[in-house]
This record gives sequence, C-alpha cells and structure tokens, in this order.
Amino acid sequence: SASSSPPPPFSLSVRCLNPAAAALLPSPIFFVATAPPLFRTSLSSFVGHLLLPKSQSHCSSSKLVDHKKKATLHQIHRKLVVINKRFRKPKLAMNYRFQNLLGAPYRGGNATVIQNTQLISSVGNRVSITDLLKSQTITLPFQSSLNIRRLAASPDGTFLLTVDENNRAQFVNIPARVSLHRIHFKHGAVHAVQFSPDGKYIAVATGKLVEIWLSPGFKKEPFAFHLVRTLADCEATVTALEWSLDSKYLLVGSKDLTARLFFAERLREGAMNKPYLFLGHRDTVVGCFFKYSKNSNTPNRAYTVTRDGYIFSWGYGGLDGAADNDKLQDDEPLSPGTPERGGEEILSDVTEINAKKRKNHDLKGTDPSLKEYLHKGKWELLRKDGFMQSPAKVTACDYHRVLDMVVVGFSSGVFGLYQMPDFVCIHLLSISREKITTAVFNEIGNWLTFGCAKLGQLLVWEWRSESYVLKQQGHYFDVNCLAYSPDSQLLATGADDNKVKVWTVSSGFCFVTFSEHTNAVTALHFMSNNHCLLSASLDGTVRAWDLFRYRNFRTFTTPSSRQFVSLAADESGEVICAGTLDSFEIFVWSMKTGRLLDVLSGHEGPVHGLMFSPTSAILASSSWDKTVRLWDIFEGKGAVETFSHTHDVLTVVYRPDGKQLACSTLDGQIHFWDPIDGSLMYTIEGRRDIAGGRLMTDRRSAANSTAGKCFTTLSYSADGSYILAGGNSKYICMYDIADQVLLRRFQITFNLSMDGVHDFLNSKKMTDAGPLDLIDDDDSDAEEGVDIQTRGKLGGDLPGATQNRGRPIIRTKSLRIAHTGRSFAAATTEGVLVYSVDESFIFDPTDLDIDVTPEAVNQALIENQPSRGLILSLRLNEDSLIKKCVFAVSPTDVATVVSSIPHRYLQRLIDVFADLLESCPHLEFILNWCQELCKAHGNSIQQQSRNLLPALKFLQKAITRIHQDLADTCSSNEYMLKYLCCTTTSK
Repeated sequence: SASSSPPPPFSLSVRCLNPAAAALLPSPIFFVATAPPLFRTSLSSFVGHLLLPKSQSHCSSSKLVDHKKKATLHQIHRKLVVINKRFRKPKLAMNYRFQNLLGAPYRGGNATVIQNTQLISSVGNRVSITDLLKSQTITLPFQSSLNIRRLAASPDGTFLLTVDENNRAQFVNIPARVSLHRIHFKHGAVHAVQFSPDGKYIAVATGKLVEIWLSPGFKKEPFAFHLVRTLADCEATVTALEWSLDSKYLLVGSKDLTARLFFAERLREGAMNKPYLFLGHRDTVVGCFFKYSKNSNTPNRAYTVTRDGYIFSWGYGGLDGAADNDKLQDDEPLSPGTPERGGEEILSDVTEINAKKRKNHDLKGTDPSLKEYLHKGKWELLRKDGFMQSPAKVTACDYHRVLDMVVVGFSSGVFGLYQMPDFVCIHLLSISREKITTAVFNEIGNWLTFGCAKLGQLLVWEWRSESYVLKQQGHYFDVNCLAYSPDSQLLATGADDNKVKVWTVSSGFCFVTFSEHTNAVTALHFMSNNHCLLSASLDGTVRAWDLFRYRNFRTFTTPSSRQFVSLAADESGEVICAGTLDSFEIFVWSMKTGRLLDVLSGHEGPVHGLMFSPTSAILASSSWDKTVRLWDIFEGKGAVETFSHTHDVLTVVYRPDGKQLACSTLDGQIHFWDPIDGSLMYTIEGRRDIAGGRLMTDRRSAANSTAGKCFTTLSYSADGSYILAGGNSKYICMYDIADQVLLRRFQITFNLSMDGVHDFLNSKKMTDAGPLDLIDDDDSDAEEGVDIQTRGKLGGDLPGATQNRGRPIIRTKSLRIAHTGRSFAAATTEGVLVYSVDESFIFDPTDLDIDVTPEAVNQALIENQPSRGLILSLRLNEDSLIKKCVFAVSPTDVATVVSSIPHRYLQRLIDVFADLLESCPHLEFILNWCQELCKAHGNSIQQQSRNLLPALKFLQKAITRIHQDLADTCSSNEYMLKYLCCTTTSK
C-alpha cells in the first residue's frame, strides 16, 4: 500500500505504488486489485504508467520523481476521490436507473393489446405497457432514436417490433425488456407493420412496397432479419395490412384508392401470381380485414374502410365465379325476343372449355395440395355503407373477426361501433374534439382502446356495460413542477395546462386531477400530514387540496392580483408562503384561517425560490436580484441575513438537517452557504458539466456554447451527502458536496425528435435558407386534410418565439428526490422521468477477509448459529444470503440475534426488512424483526438518524402501504360479517 494506515473497509486487496509517487500525493490512496473491469480499464488508461503488474513490486524512483508529473498526480488524486465515492456509496448515489415515465401515457402511433389485458403504446421514443387488470403501467428501459410511429406484437405476446419516424426498427423481447435486434427500412416511411398469425413472418409497409421478413428468434445473430419477398404492385404509399389466419394471404390497402389481395408465398416458375384488385374506392384505404366462415379458417368475405367514411363489403365467389364472370364479360347480352339457335349449346360448351384451360394454365406448376387461390377467384362488391360523419375523416379503425364488429375513429373525436355484415350501429359516441389516432379491440373483443395523441389521452372502454376500464390523460403542455408526498408513495405534478395531477408512484397511474386553476401551475408542496397538497399558480391563487375528498378546501388570495412562482410551508403546517413574479414580494397566510398575515418586501426581482428550514422557522428566498435572503417569519424581524451573489439566483434549497443552504446562479455555479454562520462553504462550477446539446438555431457548437447553460432546479439527497442539479440541458448532474466533484450525469433522453439532443448538426441538412429541419413545407399535410399535431407549434407564432418548426427543446424544469432516498423524479420536456435504485444487487462487500465466504455462511446455518451466519452475510453484503439468514432465525430467537448485530450494519438490515415487507408474505415475522431491532438499537438509531434517515423512510413507506391495504381488507370483512350476522338474525 501507499501508506501504513489500514485499508478502507471496502478494499479487497491493495496494489503497490512506488513510494516516491506516494510521497507526492496529498493523502493515502488504495487500489482495488480485484475491482470491476470498468474501474480497472478507466483507471489504467489514466495512470497506466503508475499501476504496476502483479509480478512487479518496485520500480525506479527516478522515473517518477519528476516535477512535470506533480500536476498529473494531483489530477490522479482528484480522479481517485471520485472513484472512491462510487465504491463507497453505490446503492444510493450511483445505482439509479430509469424506472418509469409519467405525465404522458400516449404520444401517438398505434396501440396494440397482447394477452388480452396488456396494452402496449408508444410514449415518444419509449414503449409503455399497461396491465389493465392490475392497473399498473411500466415503461421499457430502451429508447429509439426518434418518436415511435408503429408497433406490432407477435401472436404469443413475446416479441415486439417498434418503428420510429426515421424507419429504424427494434426487435424487442417483452418479458426480458431488452432490445434484441435493429434494422433500418430504407424504401420509404413505414405506415403499417404486422406479424403473421403463425409468428413466422413480419409484413412491413414501407413506402409503395410491402416487404415480408422472416421473424428473428431469441438468440442474437449478425443478420437476424431475412427478406423473404417484396411486393411492389402498389402505385402509391401502402397504408394498411392484414394477414389471413393461415399466413398465406395478405390484404393490402394503399393511397392509390385500391386494395390488393396477395398470395404471400412464392409460386413455381411459370405461374401467374398477380394480386387481385379491389376497385371502386374514392379515397385512401385506411383499413382492410378478412372475415372467415364459421366452419373453417378460409376467408369468405373482406372489408375495406376508406378515409372519406365508407366501408365496402366484398364476397368471395370462388374460381367458378371467375369463369362465369369471364363469360359474361366476353359475350354480348342477347336482345329481347331473339330466337334460340342450335349452336348455342355448342358455343356454351366451348366457352366453358376455354375457361377451364385458362384456369389450368394459371395454376400450372403450383402446389397441387391447394385446390384454389383466393387471389385467382372472383370477389364481388356486396354492399357499400357510409358512416355519415362528413366532413370528418376516418383516422383509425379495427375489426374483430369473432364478433364480426368494426370500430372506427374519426378526426372529429367521434367513434362508432358497427355490427357487420348488416352494418348496424351499436354505439356512436364522442371522446373529445381532437382526432382519434388509434382504435383497437382486445383479443376477446369486450374492450375498446382509443388514443388521442394531441391530448395525450388513452382510454379503454367496455362497450357492453358502457364503462371505463382505463382513463388516463397526460398533461397537455410541459410539466413545470412536482412534489413527493412525505411517505414517497404519491407524486404530484403541475403544468402549463392549468392542471394538478396526483400519481401513484408504484403503479404509474394518475388517480385524481384538479383543474380549478385558470393559469399555469408553477409550484407544489405536500404538507407533512400526507393528505394535503398546496399549489401555486400564475392566476394569483394558492390552493389547498384535500386528498381524501378530492376537493379544494381553501384558497389563498391577495388584495390585488399577483402571479405566484414559488411556494413553501413550515414544518407545523400553520404558515403558507408564496413568492411573486411581478411585485417581487412574499405573501404569508395562515393555514387555519386563510387570512393574509404579512407581506415581506425587499427583493428587487422575481422570487423564484422559497423554502423553510427543516429545523427552524427561518424562510430562505432567492431572487433574480442576485441575493438570497433569510426571513424570521414568526418574530417579524424582516430579512435576518442576505447572501449576495454576482449573478441572478435561480433557486434555493435547504439540506434535510437545516445546516446547509444551496443555491444556483445564472453563470452555472452552485453555492453552498452555512445559514448559521452566514459563510460560504463550497462552490461548484457546473457550466461545463451541464453543457451539451446544440439547438437547430445555435451558431456555435455544443462544446463552445455554454451561454444559458445553468441549473434551474436543485434537490438534496435524503442524507444530504450529494445534490442533484438540472436545467436548460439534456443532462441531470449529481455532485458530491464535500469534495465538489461530479459523480454522475444522467442524460434525460436520446430522442432526436427534440431540439437540443444532438451535439453535432448534420452538414448535409444545411442550406442557404438555414437548417433543412427548420424549413416547413406548408403543403406537406394538404392531402391528409387533418392539421399536424405538435405541442411546440402552439406557441410558435408568437412574436419573438423561436421558429424551430414545433420541435420541443429538451430541458429539466423540476427535480425532487424522494424522502426514502431510493428514487427521484425529474419534470422534463419528455414527461416526468422516475429513476429508482436498481434492485439487481451490485457486489459491495464490507469488512472482508479470507474467511468471509458464502460457504462459511451456509456452514454457520447448518451448525445452528444464526447470529454468526447473519453477521457474516452482512459483512459479505449479498442480498440473497442476508434474507436466507433472516428466515433461518426462529421467532423465539429474534430478540437474541438482533441484540448481537453491530451498529454499523443497521442501515443494511433496515433496507432488507423494507424490501421484504414489499414482497414477502410473512408480515408478522418481519414486523417482529423490526420491533425487536428498534427495542435493541433505539438509542443508536437516534444518534445516527441523519445517516439512517433514507432507510427508515423506506421502511416507513413499506409499513404504511401494508397498513392501508390491510385496513381496507379488514373494513370490508367487518362490514360483510355484520351483514351476514344481521341476515342470520332476521331469518
């Protein structure tokens, strides 16, 4: 080692550094010899000439004692401090992974249903899966490069094919939630994609072509996709696809006003394999479907739906019908009264013989097992029916072959459900005033799914009972603010659409929406009782919401209208404060009476940051006047202290223990103040860390453009050791406060549909008139007849607005870390991103020596030494072994075992108990462990409350959730027993 001091507890073994090099380092450094490969690779690339191979123990000191290397060695020390931090706190600080996306359940494209209850929809460049029975939604962790346009699921629900706006596809394993293969369809925009019923093929409508690909399997291959056949008979863009049940026929609709029936397999040489054309449509065919006879899987009818609001029913007459049709077309009709001629029968016989010869010539060289081909036979138009919704256009449709029903969605927000073949209207209802972008049946056919991209709305409706199974709608505009409830189970969001939504974090569902505000919601705050939510808005009101009765029970106003942009409440919940945008004042109200108590003046700019100290009644406020002020609300002394800065202060936050204050300024710096002494403790220069991403209108590259790169939102961790910062960038930065080093950068999205994600612009898209992406073609949607729906276009026509063709700019508007410390949420342009601690365990051993092994743990359990086994498993820090040892302890021995646990393992043990409470059925046993742990180590827990706070919050969250579930069940059982007793007594 480089020093005689003992190695840190996480060290497995140490490597030797040259003593001369060690003398130049400011503090002892230890290298982990068996560290993960990523650690060793990054370290060796940085200090390759200092890290010695195992065979060497010394080297010439003269090579290292060089004044030119002193600066390098100090950089090495700073680098190793960061790595040491990563190894020291992997569970809380470094192990966050994307978990879910809230705020926008649907953003466009089609939706599909697998296994009858799993709804798959696209959310920007991600895929969301909603379990309609469990009322739970998850977002898959992979991303596409652009917004996803089309989805297709395999018949068994195992695989998913996603296609984005750039026609790049990903082949996804749904149960494993991983992307297996990628492919780029290069022949045009993909408007339809579908798996064959046997799962063997995938039909892709790319431009005017229909490509049939062999579906990949589970294993990864260099070239997983194999092109089987290309159908190039369509004269315009293909818009609809439908496979037959035997996977041999393909019904295709296109913009050339026709539908075509293809035989998907290749015929032998010499055989004609041209498709059958369904003619007579006056507009684009947006849907085509097969209808089957009851006794077989052979199609006997076809339906085509056109964009102008008509449905065509086609009947199959067989090959004989085609021959009869040829005879009727070749022969002229006889005039009335024409006498019969003797040669008529002979002519008829000759015609029939010629027809048979033509039919046999067409089938020559084909598979003799097939008696007839559907695309060779006669299809005749049986009826044509109109939906009578003019001038609205058909934008989505689907067909259920068992029920023989068609559902149609229109651009006016109306949908209709029709029983075929008689075209009987069962339902005709309106969802909204915006166009329906997807409409689909589930497998049984009892549920209908509708999506509206402009509203971010996703509905599942049961048509028989006329009731909603699912009704989720995201925010219409960007989310401005968010707040976690004290137990971390709820998340509230406020946006520019004047609405406040409350979400259940575990399920990803919004269970209540408050829409009383008349302007944008700018700030949110949960009260400590967990049942009251405060919201501030630009409409000049602060409203209090009751989460039991879902009502606005109190409204705080001012004598004259003001615009509120910040909000805070003290720990007791008696005082409410809000900062203004226009008058630069802070208003103080009483929560109980709703009266205005005081108006704090002194700031000379908008007050964008407000927060009460967690341990006192001191209020901190930040303003664009380059100051942070501390106010004593209850003493009424005005500003107690003022912290001046060189640039505008954008936000301010307190550390959870109230002993530190952090604020961000317009120059990209984060300042840390001691609120008691009034001294500046640390400063973090973060402009270079947050820089990244080039807008379409930027004149400079992303590396050289740091203007406007600043942190607009900050959030302390639960233990106060690190801080999260986000702002006008695609990055969220995590800093260690004590050493002022960047621990990790989270990139919000890789969605190139948004502005500010690219670091380099494509020179091929630069023209004399500017970037090609900024040139809007006004006639691009003339043929569609429906206005383009983009969120960014809504304010693009205002004076001074950036004309980026409606492309939203990526940024983070609000950040909050949950009180448990195990998750954090970010309000971004993409929606509300929720990151949580990765449940898959990362090896993080503590106090290891040669005797601490899994075999030693198992041997201790075999010898009936549960206390020793538990301590060994805690030293090994392997989750499965710790849980195994916990369950190996007899209930009568729990108190004895708990008393023998060292204090330094309490946090790990509390985390294990909280995790078991969420997934284990043995509630009484685990609760007994928790009770005995608090009895035996209560004093130690109180002394280490700051370090143990995240784990205790996590345990409280788990116990609270179980208590609520059991309380509901017990109440239901109690009422049921009372009812049964009353019924028995009356009899």
